[in-house]
Amino acid sequence: MKKFRNIGNPIYSSIAVVVFIIVWEIFTRAKNIKEYILPAPSAILNEFITSGDLLLHHSMVTMTETVLGFILGLVLAILLSLLMSSFKLFRSIFYPFMFLSQTIPIIVVAPLITVWFGFGLVSKLIVCVLVVFFPIALNLTEGLSSYDKDLEELLMCMNASKLQIFMKLKLPSALVHFFSGLKIAAAYAVMGAIMSEWTGAESGLGIFLTRSMKSFRTAAMFADIAIISIFSILLFGLIKLIEKRCIKWNVKG
Repeated sequence: MKKFRNIGNPIYSSIAVVVFIIVWEIFTRAKNIKEYILPAPSAILNEFITSGDLLLHHSMVTMTETVLGFILGLVLAILLSLLMSSFKLFRSIFYPFMFLSQTIPIIVVAPLITVWFGFGLVSKLIVCVLVVFFPIALNLTEGLSSYDKDLEELLMCMNASKLQIFMKLKLPSALVHFFSGLKIAAAYAVMGAIMSEWTGAESGLGIFLTRSMKSFRTAAMFADIAIISIFSILLFGLIKLIEKRCIKWNVKG
């Protein structure tokens, strides 16, 4: 088992990425593949250099939408989850709607939101909130309901208050579920912002991607996709780091 101990070492992943990029560069040059079909990594890097200011502008717009939407969705998800875990009436009313909402693709809802709220920031935030809200709310609600009932009875016998039971039992039990929802939301938050921009916007990585596609600037499209991926990875990594600090007993590595 020792030889598999470091299989998740980031050094190996970095080496694999570098090797993949080198092979990609050699393959595109050896086969003389047209840039509009499959650009070489060097062409994508050149696009970062030549369109750096423009990419930065669009990136800031999308990142602002994503961060604000993520925070709003997180706050709303926590509030509703607390209500549903505390009051059976709220759970009976809202829980079925939360499941039903996931049967409707967000790409179908986004154009309607744009029609109702316009092409400004509000419609973008609503789409991001919808993408972020449900994974967190569903997981946190399940987590707040999955605590040990025997321990709850023991705490009640010890005259613990409802707040003490929540802080000492329910909340720690829910943290694993909560961070699972957060990581899912982080993976889709940027996607929500991009899809909202596709339905109507003046700037953002979604708009840059669409314009690059229409002008057959494939290298620019790859540069755009790279930024989207990097931002999603950074957001996911930040949540993973917070998770390790909050629940060290459950997270290895």
